[in-house]
Amino acid sequence: MFTFTDSERALELAERAERLMDEVVIPRERELAGGTTASASTIKELQQAAREYGIYAPQIAEEHGGMGVDFDDLLPTFEQAGRSILGPAAMRVDAPDEGNMHLLEMHGSDLQKEEYLEPLVDGEIHSGFSMTEPMQGAGSDPKMIQTTAEKDGDEWVINGHKWWTTNGIRADILLVFARTNQDVHPYQGCSVFLVPAEAPGVEIIRDVPHMGSELHGAGHAEIKYNNVRVPEEHLLGQEGAGFMHVQERLGPARLTHCMRFSGMAMRALKVARTYISEREAFGSSISEKQHARFEIAQRETEVQAARALVRQAAEQIAAGEQARLEVSMSKVFAAQVTQDAIDTALQYCGGNGIGKDLPIADFYESIRAFRIVDGADEVHLRTIAREAFEDIDPDELEPVLRFDGY
Repeated sequence: MFTFTDSERALELAERAERLMDEVVIPRERELAGGTTASASTIKELQQAAREYGIYAPQIAEEHGGMGVDFDDLLPTFEQAGRSILGPAAMRVDAPDEGNMHLLEMHGSDLQKEEYLEPLVDGEIHSGFSMTEPMQGAGSDPKMIQTTAEKDGDEWVINGHKWWTTNGIRADILLVFARTNQDVHPYQGCSVFLVPAEAPGVEIIRDVPHMGSELHGAGHAEIKYNNVRVPEEHLLGQEGAGFMHVQERLGPARLTHCMRFSGMAMRALKVARTYISEREAFGSSISEKQHARFEIAQRETEVQAARALVRQAAEQIAAGEQARLEVSMSKVFAAQVTQDAIDTALQYCGGNGIGKDLPIADFYESIRAFRIVDGADEVHLRTIAREAFEDIDPDELEPVLRFDGY
């Protein structure tokens, strides 16, 4: 595997993570039937093992129960976690809790960190990020958010309808995105609130059925907030700064998704290489067929290119930049590359690929959603295209378009 310019610290952590995955997590995965959700007790055991291997919650500061690892040193570890459906939960780098912990660490008050961040890091509670709405296209265009939060004395009153709230069914705390000022542009008029799941008025409608829903056990809930009251100290960060806070959460979270899925793609290709090296057809090993060799080579090259692109974006975020263009490029490219790699692996494993004795079928169900969650491909391509066309000078078009020969 390419090491790029990963630091010694990054490589040492990745080595710990690799041993945890090979010695504990993947063997435990193999004990489960494909598509089976691991029990809470199994996850607890895996998390204890991660602590013993010294690779638990590496992204969170030590004072809150993590390891305090710099963001750009986390990349190889997140890739290792992605090699199994169980890996992210074992290391406590699983979505959406990982992104929510990041947001709480950045903007939570001391009380909020004590009450919610530290129990999240410890795995005692779960969280949900409640932003997407079923109407008005407010999934891909969050400016259309209709959920409101109005101040009433020393409380906020929240009303709205959300869905696709990951972890919503089992969440203890919900991070709710709502409009707090109707008179200004949503970019200046939205805020984030910490809403206990058991608060009066929080109505869990259902767990939205979806592809791969049995894999993670987290679910994606449809929720209504009916005059839900929370104290004013449950405002997370600054009033009206919700979009800014969410972008600070989503940039790193999108990259950590890319890292985890890169690890998934690398394992899928390794399984496929092993399988076709042992499988014979038409007089020789499948791995000796030129088409198979070339297609696997192409997928391997694409995955390494995706990893490099993610590292560039991560370096910029670690330096304090938003890197929105680089994050969008990483997200859309890594999602497509990983889908192609897993699809290729499944194809070459044939019937065993669609069977669930191997992990590839579970990977296949999981990866397709990645091209939609955390911003659909089209949303990121819109960002990339806007940047690409911004530098076009109309005065220079005529010479470009004129063809004078060679």
